[in-house]
Amino acid sequence: MATTTKKVDTKTSATKNTSPAKASTKSTAGLKSTPKPQNKTGKMEDSEFHKFFVDELKDIYWAEKHLSKALPKMKKAATSPELAAAFDKHAVETESHIDTLEQIFSLLDEKAVAKKCDAMAGLLEEANGIIEETEEGTMIRDAGLILAAQKVEHYEIATYGTLKVFAENMGHTDVADLLSQTLENEKATDVALTEIAEGFVNQDAAAE
Repeated sequence: MATTTKKVDTKTSATKNTSPAKASTKSTAGLKSTPKPQNKTGKMEDSEFHKFFVDELKDIYWAEKHLSKALPKMKKAATSPELAAAFDKHAVETESHIDTLEQIFSLLDEKAVAKKCDAMAGLLEEANGIIEETEEGTMIRDAGLILAAQKVEHYEIATYGTLKVFAENMGHTDVADLLSQTLENEKATDVALTEIAEGFVNQDAAAE
């Protein structure tokens, strides 16, 4: 009787010892079978998304070319030397943005063609309206010009930010880098305009 009891105890002990080992094996197998996330690296030159991307590049290309013509007029209309200098600086930068877009078209093996940007056309028309409706030599005009210019900058920031993400998702790394550079420049211009407005223009305009 004592011998039989020992055999039963041995079997029970073996069963208890092997169960955790099986559970551990199942857990490890489960971890190994989990697929790793895939990175998006493929280019999509022939996709509808790529065509849409290029179409939007043509849109902002038109916008930059027409802004480059409008900025000298905005500089001439400005009252304060600080605002005139800011417009002059951004006119030079805008020419650089045009060159960058032409480089992007070349990288994509696309012809640099401008497609009318209705948004920019409307924003520049508004800027002209502000010049016509405000008195020359006043800070009210400067406040209005800053308003118009920042609307332009915010539009460009939204556009370049989105196009940068589009380029990244299609694997156009070089293009995304170029768009990122222009994006940062547009943000810096917006900040500079805010500093001029908050520095003295708004306060002086309110006192007129």
